[in-house]
Amino acid sequence: MKGLLGWDDVGSYTASKNQPRETLPVSRVSQSLDRVQVTFDDDNLVANAGLLLPATLAGRLGLESLINTTVCLDGRVGGASPGRKVLTLMNTMLAGGSHIDHADMLRAGATQQVVSHRVMAPSTLGTFLRSFTFGHVRQLEAVNDIVRQRAWAAGVAPGALVIDVDSTICEVVGKTKQGAGYGYTHALGYHPLLASIAGTGEILHGRLRKGSANTQRGTKRFVNELVARARRDDPHRKLTARFDSGFWNNDTIVNLNRLDVRYTMAIRTNVGAVQTAIATITEGAWQRIDYTCDGEAEVAECAYTSGQGAKRVTRRLIVRRTRLTGKAQQTLWPDWRHHAFLTDLDGDVVEVDRFHREHATVELAIKDLKAGAGLEHLPSGVFSANSAWFQIAILAHNMCRWTARLGGHDTDRLIVARTIRTRLLALPGRLVNRAGKPTLRLPTRWPWAEAFTTILEALRALEPVPT
Repeated sequence: MKGLLGWDDVGSYTASKNQPRETLPVSRVSQSLDRVQVTFDDDNLVANAGLLLPATLAGRLGLESLINTTVCLDGRVGGASPGRKVLTLMNTMLAGGSHIDHADMLRAGATQQVVSHRVMAPSTLGTFLRSFTFGHVRQLEAVNDIVRQRAWAAGVAPGALVIDVDSTICEVVGKTKQGAGYGYTHALGYHPLLASIAGTGEILHGRLRKGSANTQRGTKRFVNELVARARRDDPHRKLTARFDSGFWNNDTIVNLNRLDVRYTMAIRTNVGAVQTAIATITEGAWQRIDYTCDGEAEVAECAYTSGQGAKRVTRRLIVRRTRLTGKAQQTLWPDWRHHAFLTDLDGDVVEVDRFHREHATVELAIKDLKAGAGLEHLPSGVFSANSAWFQIAILAHNMCRWTARLGGHDTDRLIVARTIRTRLLALPGRLVNRAGKPTLRLPTRWPWAEAFTTILEALRALEPVPT
C-alpha cells in the first residue's frame, strides 16, 4: 500500500509500470508535498520542549527570586519584575535565539508552560534592557556569581582550577551602536574580557568593553574580581591562570604573585630583551617534542628578569621553536620560529609547554558562547543594554553546562552548546492532560530519550535552594 508520498509500507518507492525503478519521480513527490495542508492551530504544542531541563534547574537554584532581590531597577521605565524578563531572555538564548524578537517563540503554543515563568513580549524586553546602567549590570554580574556558587554547591564544585583568560571581538553592524569601535582586528564591534574554566568551558567572569579598548585595559581589576569569585566558597583553592601575549605586563605578574595565583603568560619574542635571553640557550638544551608531520619543534628554558626595584621579577622563560621540514618550505623559511611564555610553575619543561598550549581551548569556549548562547549579536544601540545582554548570555551559557553536568550527561568531555541544544532542548512536544496530570509527550524513537529522562530525574532530585 502506498503512503502519502508514493512510498510503500516498508519504506521503498513503488514505481509505475513505465517508470524505471532507479529513477526518482521528482515531479510526483513534489505534487504529493503540495497536497500537505499547513495550519498553526495547536495550543498544546511545545516548540522547544527540552527547555524543561534548564527551567527545572533554574527553579532548584532559585534563580528568578535571586534576580528579583539582586537587580534593583525601581523607578526606571521597564524595570519591574526583572526575574521573569532575564529568564525570558535566557531561555530565548538557550533555544537558539540571537535577537530580542526571537523571544516570541517562547509564547507559541504551550511552550510557556515548561519554562516556569511568565514569558515577556519582545517590546517589553527591549525597554527592560535599556533601563540598565553600569551599576545595574554589576548587579547582574553578582547574580551570575551567586548562582554559580549555588550550582557548585549542588555538585559541580571543582577542586583546583585552571582558568583561561582571553579577550575577543564581538562584531556589530551599524556605526550608531554606542561604544562600538575598531580594535586590533580592524572590525567594528566590542572587545570583552572573558575567563573560562579549562575542561568545562564554564565562564567564570566576563566584562563587556568598548571596541577600541586595549587588551590590557581593566585587566588588573578584572583579575582581582576573577580570583575573588574563584575563591568565594574556598579561600584556599589553588588557582592557575593562562594568558596570551596581549596580557603581558609586569604589573599583572606582580598582581598574580600577590594573589598567590600560578600562571603561564605568553610574551612577544620580537622584544630585544627577550631575544637576548633566548640567545643564551645552548643547542644541547633543546628537547624535541611531538609536532605536525610536516614540521618539527623543540623546547628549552632559561631565566628572564623584568621590572625594576620592588617589582623586579625573575621567572622561567620557556621557549618553543618550530620549523617546517619539507625541502621546498625550508628554502622559503629556513629559520626557526620562536614562541615563548613566562611561568612560575614547576615541572618538566616539555610538560609545562604542553600545559600552556592547552590555553588555545579557550577559543572553543568563546566560539561556543557566541554561536551557542546568543552572543553572536548585541541587539541594542545602548552600551549598558548590550552589557546586560552580555551577562545574560553568560548565564545561558553556564546554565546549559550545569544542566548537562548535574545530570551526568557526558561529563568526561566538553560538549558544545549546539550539541546539547540538538540532543536535549530543541525537540518538539505536546502538553496533554492525563487523568488530571500534565504530561509532556515527546517524539517516539528520540535518539537521546534516555539521556533526557536521566538528566530530568537528576535535576528533580536536587534540593531546592531556600528563598
